[in-house]
Amino acid sequence: MVKGTPSKGKRQKRSHIRCRRCGSQSFSVHGKYCVACGFGRSRRMRKYPGWRKKKP
Repeated sequence: MVKGTPSKGKRQKRSHIRCRRCGSQSFSVHGKYCVACGFGRSRRMRKYPGWRKKKP
């Protein structure tokens, strides 16, 4: 049940590094794919056009 200062010292591993394709800091080291652009999982760029702002 230790959640305080001793737990903070164990944070050494990096979960995400810089992506080769999109350049963002979202390439998963363990999963070997980019969360932002989908590199390593698919050839297409990951995008969601339905999330854009709606026209007034």
